[in-house]
Amino acid sequence: MVYITSWDDFVERSVQLFRADPEKTRYVMKYRHSDGKLVLKVTDDKECIKFKTDQALDAKKMEKLNNIFFTLMARGPDADISEVGGKEQTEARAPKKGRGRKQ
Repeated sequence: MVYITSWDDFVERSVQLFRADPEKTRYVMKYRHSDGKLVLKVTDDKECIKFKTDQALDAKKMEKLNNIFFTLMARGPDADISEVGGKEQTEARAPKKGRGRKQ
């Protein structure tokens, strides 16, 4: 069990771990309200990496990591994850609805 201190290193290593063995890799989130800590864990039963934070800003990063894993699971481990973004990127691309009824 290794705690990674850098977020970018954690994301890179967790994606590598998933791509190496997508069938056995698990991703777990655990939030402890009493401590205010969020722990993210990625493991394939041989290697286990963790990231611990108490910063609220890291919730957006966690959402982006979720989107990366959803993309890898849906499109396969060789999918391009460079275009995967968080909520703010999705909202920016959403078309605005017009007023009135559709004819």
